[in-house]
Amino acid sequence: MLFKKPLFIVPLLFVLAAPVAASLVAFSDNLLRSIAQRYSNDAPKRLMVWQRLIYDMRNSDAPATIRQDATNETLALRKINAFFNQVPYQTDIQHWGKEDYWATPVEMLSSFAGDCEDYSIAKYLSLKELGVPIERLRITYVRAVERNESHMVLAYYPTPDGEPWIMDNLIKEFRPASQRKDLEPVFSFNEDDLWIPSGPTQRGGASGVRLWRELLEKLEREKRM
Repeated sequence: MLFKKPLFIVPLLFVLAAPVAASLVAFSDNLLRSIAQRYSNDAPKRLMVWQRLIYDMRNSDAPATIRQDATNETLALRKINAFFNQVPYQTDIQHWGKEDYWATPVEMLSSFAGDCEDYSIAKYLSLKELGVPIERLRITYVRAVERNESHMVLAYYPTPDGEPWIMDNLIKEFRPASQRKDLEPVFSFNEDDLWIPSGPTQRGGASGVRLWRELLEKLEREKRM
């Protein structure tokens, strides 16, 4: 079984046969072989389920208008949020033997574990792949008040000045920020900018986040395999 409680069940032979354009989910045979050797024979199957999800959403009638239709865009967010929240949580120390490690979606699904950064990054990259404008998406560092610890979520802004919706692995229901009193924002970023509460927007701010730069380098290596 690919996931403990699978939401998207697709026959494997049909998945493997699906044509997918060059993209985040255009996995080469070499990458799939490498993933199987490093993790398990089930690892490539999980990647192909993700590929099928992206392919189906990209080619269905609803996401065809994803940039113009807020209802369809919200549906895409809910599906991506639910898909990655199926992956079991594990700290970086337990998982990678490091204090802080930002995994690519390929690493997350292949190893079948992740922490808050990995969920947020995988959701961000998947939604970007589907055509959601990145100015509506912010990877957001917060303080989880009840846990008294740092945490990361993905915030989606329907409009530039609107209330964001929060995609989280702690509370898996997709909720507006006003219903997440348990979270206090610290800073947020996407590929273009970095924001600090009550502070100015920093253009190109994401380039100053070391772990983000390292993540992008890993994504490029995966594409070249």
